[in-house]
Amino acid sequence: MALGCLVAVVPAAAARPVEVHVRLRTAVKQLPVARERPAGYRRDRFKLWVDADGDCHSTRDEVLAAESTKPVNAGCHVRTGSWLSYYDRLRWRKASDVDIDHLVPLKEAWDSGARGWDAPTRERYANDLGDPRTLVAVTDNVNQSKSDRDPAEWLPTHGRCRYVREWTAVKIRWRLRVDAAEKRRLTRLAKHCPNSRLTVTRARIGRAAKPSGHHDSGLDPRFSSCSRAVAAGYGPYYRGRDAEYDWYRDADGDGVVCE
Repeated sequence: MALGCLVAVVPAAAARPVEVHVRLRTAVKQLPVARERPAGYRRDRFKLWVDADGDCHSTRDEVLAAESTKPVNAGCHVRTGSWLSYYDRLRWRKASDVDIDHLVPLKEAWDSGARGWDAPTRERYANDLGDPRTLVAVTDNVNQSKSDRDPAEWLPTHGRCRYVREWTAVKIRWRLRVDAAEKRRLTRLAKHCPNSRLTVTRARIGRAAKPSGHHDSGLDPRFSSCSRAVAAGYGPYYRGRDAEYDWYRDADGDGVVCE
């Protein structure tokens, strides 16, 4: 199999996930570029730290247990273990000193495509245990200093090539776009990193549903008018790029609604 281009291996069973194999620099090159759209973001749009398998361990506890280099304490809530934060190469033994970082932050995900997902997909993203690159245990104040910034704005002190690989893999997994500055920075960084092979399993994405007959009503199901959408922090929507464009009337024919 040639590794110079993005290769999607589609299994025989349609319900099975799609696996992608690609070299790092090609993966970065092929990340789709689009302007970020931050309107409407709220952290509570992503349901955090669920107990998906009902074993009394939340997603946070599951990641802590998986990344600890020694057994964690018994019980439902992880309090002690041993964690090496690769961002700063510090080791911690109390879980209270460790944050679980969404490597691609929630707001960055929203701005880059998650605003069009349905609520179950945003919950799956926020609690993604299907790929260890999505969530990582790191020093709490380092995570807080990173906040919602992308690699054009913030990089860890250590492990930068790992960070670039993981950031790229998460963007591929969740079909997220990058902005122009982010793409330029990732491209420059990848040139100085090993051109390693990435294997990524695509996540299942559910889109926000359109109402039946929406072409007749011309309305976003959340709002009865463009003015209400704008007041809530949504828009603008662009022809050919945003599903919401079809839900409103483009009075001046400029290809943009809810400006």
